[in-house]
Amino acid sequence: MKIIEHDFGKKARQVVRDFRERLSLEPSHESNIQANPLPYLERAAERIFRLEEALFEAVKAVAPPDGTAPCGETVQVDKAEYQRLLRCRDIVEQALAEYASDESPSPPGPA
Repeated sequence: MKIIEHDFGKKARQVVRDFRERLSLEPSHESNIQANPLPYLERAAERIFRLEEALFEAVKAVAPPDGTAPCGETVQVDKAEYQRLLRCRDIVEQALAEYASDESPSPPGPA
């Protein structure tokens, strides 16, 4: 006896559901996403652009302005708070490095 598997469109519905959830939309949008995905893709592209912009702004905020030496002012913070700030900086720098590696052209592979 042979079993014929069929998902009845379950995988496609799951893709639409995941996309809807990533855009933080209500479940009622699923049929619209499936029927006309272009406006939703444009919304996703805009969200990605805003996230990239925030990433670049965060990296600029970490870098010293114009290569100048820090002024002599002292600020006191908890060690735990300082560690969190360093961790945030590391995460942002890692994300930017991954973004740069995604943007670099990949070498041509064998055809």
